[in-house]
Amino acid sequence: MNMSPATKADKKATVDAAAWMFNVVTSVGIIIVNKALMATYGFSFATTLTGLHFATTTLMTTVLRWLGYIQGSHLPVSELLRFVLFANFSIVGMNVSLMWNSVGFYQIAKLSMIPVSCFLEVMLDKMRYSRDTKLSIALVLLGVAVCTVTDVSVNAKGFIAAFIAVWSTALQQYYVHFLQRKYSLGSFNLLGHTAPVQAASLLLLGPFLDYWLTNKRVDNYQYSLISVMFIILSCTIAVGTNLSQFICIGRFTAVSFQVIGHMKTILVLILGFLFFGKEGLNLHVVLGMIIAVVGMIWYGNASSKPGGKERRSPALPINKSQKTDGLSESTEIDGKV
Repeated sequence: MNMSPATKADKKATVDAAAWMFNVVTSVGIIIVNKALMATYGFSFATTLTGLHFATTTLMTTVLRWLGYIQGSHLPVSELLRFVLFANFSIVGMNVSLMWNSVGFYQIAKLSMIPVSCFLEVMLDKMRYSRDTKLSIALVLLGVAVCTVTDVSVNAKGFIAAFIAVWSTALQQYYVHFLQRKYSLGSFNLLGHTAPVQAASLLLLGPFLDYWLTNKRVDNYQYSLISVMFIILSCTIAVGTNLSQFICIGRFTAVSFQVIGHMKTILVLILGFLFFGKEGLNLHVVLGMIIAVVGMIWYGNASSKPGGKERRSPALPINKSQKTDGLSESTEIDGKV
């Protein structure tokens, strides 16, 4: 029996909301756990920790494949290596950018990912935005900037690190959506292909990069029961974060993922004020939060209307020889978002 269009739309909206909440909860959770791990327990090896995250994710996808929940699928080696290159440059670039730049400039760099993602969609996907969609994105950017941007100082090497981080992150997120469409890959399948290569490369590179950034060696760290438990908790939450990112970008596209993703920035600020004191909570932060939330609601309405956000050319052809694995999130996203 076929579902009516209204029922199908309601079901999609429910699954979209669930995917988004999954991403928000895991993303905010991992920020809080990693903050405790690094600030309280002195485990400042961010790249090595990310390698451990992907190793745990690889373990999960291996078990799911063994249990039969993930079917065999194909991703050409050239596409896989290109994705991993963008993803690893994104991770390393963000870590280095945070290290070399002021918090204010780091936040501006993160905000610039939205216009960069828009540029990639317009150039590569021939996407077209309505005036309301463009204005709503501008309002979100303004609100988050008012909330988060404080001191803005920049130096040449910090600017280069931020530039690499922003472009590689935008390309990686665009590529998640592109590969899911082109090869009919579900989120688990794409993670199954990419996580092992990312884990291996980051675990090899991580200790050297972390030593370069912090002048501390991961093998000299004094592990305790509590710090090991926090590392395990971080890795466990990271599996959900990695999976939910792929699900969300598969369902929404990279620009929508970035726009609504700033809701996480606001949640982190609110939780920070609740858990760590109210001294940073002032009128301009509250005003920025209100502007950003209004912008996000406007973006949701504007981009879902006819002509709000659509491709000018036919959607990317799906490779019919690939199995869909019963995961439909990658096939529902062409046209409007």
